[in-house]
Amino acid sequence: MQTVNCFLPCRKGSERVPRKNIKPFAGFENGLIEVKLRQLIEAKGVGKVFLSTNDEEILDYAGTLNSDKIVLHKRCEELSSSQTSTDDLVSHALELIGEGDILWTHVTSPFVSAASYDAIVSRYWQALDDGHDSLMTTSVIHGFIWDENGPINYDRSVEKWPRTQTLPALHEINSAAFLAPAEIYRNDDDRIGQNPFIYGMDKIEGMDIDWPVDFQIAESMVLQGIAKV
Repeated sequence: MQTVNCFLPCRKGSERVPRKNIKPFAGFENGLIEVKLRQLIEAKGVGKVFLSTNDEEILDYAGTLNSDKIVLHKRCEELSSSQTSTDDLVSHALELIGEGDILWTHVTSPFVSAASYDAIVSRYWQALDDGHDSLMTTSVIHGFIWDENGPINYDRSVEKWPRTQTLPALHEINSAAFLAPAEIYRNDDDRIGQNPFIYGMDKIEGMDIDWPVDFQIAESMVLQGIAKV
């Protein structure tokens, strides 16, 4: 299977969920980083995994795996603060990987399995053949979406409360995966191009752990057998 290389940023010091990336999670002693590295190692469509972190605890744990797929990088503190933006990391990812096709993913998406990554990578190659230049994952929303000016995805002058299944799908970008050639990183300073393929996911698969309640919900879903990692 044709492979892509993975950029996995993992910053120490989450302000919302302390030790979020490595605190015990649903029976996994090393938490979300253990789950994610296992998934990426098992994914046939993923070549090298470039783990960029300033967290010594995570570096120590990843080093114990003895996987030839994992490339460890101790990230400088200038790129590790709470003020560091995603934009700041684009050139960092390019510096680490440099060529080929880059899969950018996150530890905080625990329900994106090895099989999920293989499906995403396979769809990426097809999307390139179809004329797209990149891929990004989204969580599909079927609901009544408003802004301060009123409805966005339906017309109340036609029907005030249409059935939600008849509403056009909207897409919320999640943290599961972004795929693009290194040339886009180099030329556009971005992790997607001008014509990305939108890869829709359900709410569970695309869940991102950002707040304490997200961590608790995700852990409960695993322990109750509602979701698998």
